[in-house]
Amino acid sequence: MAKKIEAVLIGLMIGITGLSASTCSDKSETKGIVIQTEAGTLRLMPLNDRSIRVRFTRPDSKEMEELIYVGSTKIPKYRIKESQSQAILSLNNISAIYNKRNNTLIFKDRNGKIVLEEKVGGRRMEQSTIQGEPTYLVEQQFISPVDEYLYGTGQFQDGYLNVRGLTRRLTQVNTQIAIPFILSNKGYGLLWSNYGLTDFNPADKSVNLSPSSSAGETITVDATSTTGNKQEVRNISAFTADIDITESGNYSILLDVGQKMARKHYVSINGKNVVNVNNIWLPPTTSFIVKLEKGRHWIEVQGDRNDKPSLYWRKVTNETTFRSPVAQALDYTIFAGNADEVIASYRQLTGDAPMMPLWSMGYIHCRERYNTQAELLKNAASFRQRKLPIDVIVQDWQYWGKYGWNAMRFDEERYPDPAEMVRKLHEMNMRLMVSVWSKVDANSELGKQIMSKGYYIPGSEWIDFFNPDAAAFYWQNFSKGLLQPYGIDAWWQDATEPENDDLYNRRINNGKVPGEVYRNVYPIYVNKTVYEGLRKDAPHKRAIILTRSGFSGMQRYAAATWSGDVGNDWETLRRQIAGGLNQMASGLPWWTYDAGGFFRPGDQYTDKVYQERFLRWLQASTFFPLMRVHGYMSQTEPWHYGKEVEDITAKYIHLRYSMLPYIYSHAAEVSFSGSTLMRPLVMDFPDDRQALEQKHQFMFGKSLLVAPVTEPSVSRWSVYLPENAAGWVDFWSGKKYRGGQTTEVDIDLAKIPLFVKGGSIFPFSFGKQYASECKDTPLEIRIYPGADATFVLYEDEGDNYNYEQGKFSMIEFEWNENKKTFVIANRKGGFEGMEKVKRFNLVLVSPEEGIGAGASLQVREIIYEGKKQTIKI
Repeated sequence: MAKKIEAVLIGLMIGITGLSASTCSDKSETKGIVIQTEAGTLRLMPLNDRSIRVRFTRPDSKEMEELIYVGSTKIPKYRIKESQSQAILSLNNISAIYNKRNNTLIFKDRNGKIVLEEKVGGRRMEQSTIQGEPTYLVEQQFISPVDEYLYGTGQFQDGYLNVRGLTRRLTQVNTQIAIPFILSNKGYGLLWSNYGLTDFNPADKSVNLSPSSSAGETITVDATSTTGNKQEVRNISAFTADIDITESGNYSILLDVGQKMARKHYVSINGKNVVNVNNIWLPPTTSFIVKLEKGRHWIEVQGDRNDKPSLYWRKVTNETTFRSPVAQALDYTIFAGNADEVIASYRQLTGDAPMMPLWSMGYIHCRERYNTQAELLKNAASFRQRKLPIDVIVQDWQYWGKYGWNAMRFDEERYPDPAEMVRKLHEMNMRLMVSVWSKVDANSELGKQIMSKGYYIPGSEWIDFFNPDAAAFYWQNFSKGLLQPYGIDAWWQDATEPENDDLYNRRINNGKVPGEVYRNVYPIYVNKTVYEGLRKDAPHKRAIILTRSGFSGMQRYAAATWSGDVGNDWETLRRQIAGGLNQMASGLPWWTYDAGGFFRPGDQYTDKVYQERFLRWLQASTFFPLMRVHGYMSQTEPWHYGKEVEDITAKYIHLRYSMLPYIYSHAAEVSFSGSTLMRPLVMDFPDDRQALEQKHQFMFGKSLLVAPVTEPSVSRWSVYLPENAAGWVDFWSGKKYRGGQTTEVDIDLAKIPLFVKGGSIFPFSFGKQYASECKDTPLEIRIYPGADATFVLYEDEGDNYNYEQGKFSMIEFEWNENKKTFVIANRKGGFEGMEKVKRFNLVLVSPEEGIGAGASLQVREIIYEGKKQTIKI
């Protein structure tokens, strides 16, 4: 421990001490700097070599349970230096400088470059109350340069990828996942540690809108609810107000419809429409940035007749602000480094993402819903008969039938033998995923037990997972009723927000705590319960949990999220891609959406306009961490849409399976190195301003640039190729392009733009119908020349945890551009059932060979027995 120093300067006292163990879940000693100020105590705590946690508390601040950090990381070596004006905490890759005169912090990277600064006077901690209990409102403002790009805060439906200056209210609702983490092109990430509602760049000026006298539109929709399918009559009305703008500039505006969910997001300013999004369900808030001149502006909002809309606004300034109205400490962590280093550092502290099963990276097929065991098995067999690759088929809700909502059992009238159903799927080399909810019908047999034990959150049918006894009882019934009898493979934990921000104004954990304290972390408790239960009761089967909500640290529970009950139009497609990329920037690596949209038109099987949209949704999903189709009141199997749709769908599912060696190797990097598979361009091109502006293009792994088609009836598509000295190669044609330019490429309904980074190695495996199928065909190794390249092929048993004991193999490939040599290194490691002799077909990509989704004809075959080989090409 460093020598204790005390200095009194301008009312501040600084002491360098060891901190108490209470901030870490493992109770290990945490060291750093403690700074006593007139307002409270500021602690700077080194967490690993590139992160420092900052906590500001008052004497009566209460310690909170640690839910984000795992507490198993060794405290790094650090240095402390103090002068009359400042105190410095230095690690290998980050330093924090405390300015004693203005009470602010500056953070620098390992090269001494400033990555982030607190704003002078920007720290705020004020007494408040929640449900009559004392709490604090906390806020921290940071300086944000004009050339900064910020990403993250989870998955939102406002369509923004760069969130600098944007106002967002971080709450958990259907289609919105709140994660208080941002990633900057300036070389840092910031995790805001608060379990309740957080306002990102809060807007404090507001107006309540009044209903307009004009008549509105009435529509009837097929909707979902927490009790099943229903029809809902919706009356769309207009609301108006005037706002006065005192200074011209860009303004961030947040609309709050005043209900738990919105039906429509529509805002016009001075008669000009700026937001117009329709869906069966939408988050209660949406945000946008618009330029406004000084003066009065007329606002019109359209929405449900029962809305009580308010509009909030703030001028966009050179600052970033986090504010939480319910807190015991002002608490955040800064991570310094490039995007991969930041995310890897974050995962080291909050928990590694376990390896997902190999089969989960194939095709996952879902619809709402299969009604019987026979219907599910018939459709599963049809996939195999039609030679459409598939690994997972999903049973959505209401299989419980007469037993009541989520009763943890199948209605035997429609599912006479679930164990036999699973066995037959396994005979087809297919897995079953089943939907399970966090709510149980209070009138069901199980629900009556839950009610008698007091395990519901009062006033709801949501399980009180904050109560350890309630969580244990939920898992006991889950395991006994579903897991152990049937051998089900995967779990769909639906509505884990809980649905529509339902902790607000409730009490939890036997009424001990206001729900607002833990308002955003219900999904942590649900998925922790299920994951730890699976590891205990099914220890030899790799877990995967598909869940509708998430929070920081949840990657450690094998959680994959999807974007919820969204529509199917073009604007919704664009917003899903931006939302997914921001979730990737927030540190949770597994995500997907309902390809084709959840809510679909009634004439979807014959409507060519919709079918074009469906194919574009599907094509983009081929390059998501998980590939999945789903649809409400729909038979989503591709053959229902005609031969053209089936053929193009088959093409992209086959392409997905061909890429599995590439995908699974990158999945290993996610688990072992904290990497990211679906990559917003800030991760690979942080200095390329035009790349940072791209809202829908992304990298799939570190070699493949994906440019989804997000508009109808186009035959050419504009693609920005980021700066890359080795250029880019068109995946379909082999044509080479220079980096740092926008190019137009020809497309058709069966083609979206794909480009491979020059200086890449890309393995393919053709012809599989399911992920683990053993095909007597070589791996095709495509070499994209232009620069030196490496790739590590990872393999393991695919469906158990033996990899955690080192039972996996890694084969490194290396291309030397100058020598034109390809090196296959000695194999490292091994596992049971490993293919000891492998065949590789090497292809040097050109317009004549190594192109498109099919196997190449002109190849150089290599027999590999685990020993190093050098091949001259």
